[in-house]
Parts: sequence; C-alpha cells; structure tokens
Amino acid sequence: MAKLLAHPDSQAAVLSIRAKAVIFADAKSQALLEQIERIAPTEAAVLIHGETGTGKELVARHIHEQSKRTGPFVAVNCGALSQSLAEAELFGHQAGAFTGASETRAGWFEAANNGTLFLDEVGDLPLAMQVKLLRVLQEREVVRVGSRKAVPLNVRLVAATNVDLVNAVAAGNFRLDLFYRLNVASFDLPPLRERRGDILPLVEYFIGIYCERLQLPQPTLLAETKNALLHYSWPGNIRELENVVHVALLIASNNTIRPENLRFSAMPVSGNAASHNTPLETIAAQLDRLFISPPPDLYRQLEELIVKRAFNYCSDNQVHTAKLLGISRNILRTQLKHFGLIGNEVSELESNEVAAGTG
Repeated sequence: MAKLLAHPDSQAAVLSIRAKAVIFADAKSQALLEQIERIAPTEAAVLIHGETGTGKELVARHIHEQSKRTGPFVAVNCGALSQSLAEAELFGHQAGAFTGASETRAGWFEAANNGTLFLDEVGDLPLAMQVKLLRVLQEREVVRVGSRKAVPLNVRLVAATNVDLVNAVAAGNFRLDLFYRLNVASFDLPPLRERRGDILPLVEYFIGIYCERLQLPQPTLLAETKNALLHYSWPGNIRELENVVHVALLIASNNTIRPENLRFSAMPVSGNAASHNTPLETIAAQLDRLFISPPPDLYRQLEELIVKRAFNYCSDNQVHTAKLLGISRNILRTQLKHFGLIGNEVSELESNEVAAGTG
C-alpha cells in the first residue's frame, strides 16, 4: 500500500512502497504533489511524463490510493509486452484462441476492474494496439481474443511515458486521438537534478532502509559527500540514487560515507533532457563529477585543455584563437608557450594580420 509519511527533518511528504520512494521536499515537488492530490479523487485519466527512474509508478499508485476506487491497482509495462501477445495480455483470451491458449484468461483490463490500470511506457505500444486501446477506452468494455462477448469495464487509466508524445504524434508513431484520450490530466515529473531539495532527504530515507536491511549502524555522511550528492546530475534519477546509497553503505569504512564511496554512473543524462542542456550546462555537470575526486593540478589541466582545443579548432592560428577565447594575443602566446604548443617564432600570416590591425 502506498502511503505518505512525514520526513522528520524537512516536513517532506514521502511516498513509500517497498524499498522505493518519491520524496516531496523540494518546493517544485511539493507544488506538484498539491496538483496530484487535487486530481486523484476524480475519475480523470492521467498521463505522467518523466525520465526513467523518476518514480512515475509510485505517483500512479498514490493517485489510486487517494481515489475512491475499491478495486486493485494493476501496473503493466507496455514496453515488455510481446507484440504478438499484447492484445491477449491486455484484453484477455478464450481457450483455443491461439496456439498455446489452453485456458480462458482475463486480461489486465479485467484484472483492474473497479480499480486503476497503470500503463507504463505507453508510447511503446505499436499503432495497431493503440487503435484497439482507444476503442476499449471509448466503449468502456473489452472483448477477449477469440470471443464475441463484450465485458463491461469500470477502470481508471493512468499512463506514463519517458518519450515526448507530442513529437511521437508528429512523427506518426502515436495516434492523436489516443493522446487526447489519455491526456485529460497530465503531470511532468521533474528529474532529480531539477529538484535538488529532494536529494538529501532521499539519501537519508535509503540509508535508513538499507541500514535496517543490512543490520548496519547509522553512518556519518561527510559534508563533502553531501555536496557531491547534491551536484551530481543523476541521469538514472531516484533509481540510481538508491543504488549509489546501497553500494556506499557496503564499501564505506569506519562507518563514514566519503565522496570516494559514491559509485556514480558514467551514463549521460537520460531522455530528452540532455538535448535541452546548453554546452556550458553540460560542462558544468562534468565539472561537478571532477570535483568529487579532483586531480591535484585540476585547474592547470582544465586551462591546458581549453587552450589546446581552441588552438586546434582555429588551425593553430594565434590571432583567431585569441578572438575565440576573448583574451589578448599576448596572454594567449604566454599560455601556448607554457603548454609547449609554440616556440618563440611568429608565422608570416599572423605577422601580416597583426600589422593589418586584425589581431
């Protein structure tokens, strides 16, 4: 059962199911929770958009728990459905309807009757299945494969996706009429890097879970460890954070979690978010990772990297490189000499450019 708990330090709302959680401590998260709880008691279909690992199923469960529905919560991962058997899985089948159908079985829609059906990764449904899903939602009844008898349904649908369905509709991969049927109420579940106020409460929550499970004492979390956790980009979101905490507890010594105990992923930011980041934002995220375990001469290495890359980009032209970096040519020449990229000579081309006033 999903339930909301009060976080002791932050007055955060914690949605806890098994050893998983969505914590609403960040102001952005709390505003989202208010919206969710206004919609939950209604019968409106809900579409949740968010990156992998942001807790879409947990939010769907909370919507079900806050509704007045007496039936069960049933979760189905559309991406895991076999294309050949998807119809039978969702809508059920009669015995003998196809090879291997030895008995009559109800589908996921019937299993969720009077309750909530959660269709995760709904954007992965093939177009042929989208047509059949639309008809079920419109008629509020399902016909099992191999049968002609309709079974009436009273199911609230909550769907989720990590793809942009508007773009999918434009590309012809998702039906516009189905999109409107699903998108009655919609929520964008922000990635963890956009609600950093949730990070440390989540860390504390998972530390409590795994300390109890592993029978470990409560560890010390160093200030620099907290800083590393707060500034990491979390491409795997809450799921990745849980794994990082779990491993850190296993390898930490002296009951103290240090920055070097944090096993961050090398994966880039997931979903469409990476494409929305500016180049400087991407560099900033990578710098945060470097700061966790920095080399002793980090500044020199970064300065050398910038100068070398710019000099190479400008085909070893000092005048153009100085303009690109926004520094004087004298400062650039000093840096180029320092890093062994030039000697004391000046090319004839650059001498002419300086004489012409372009340098």
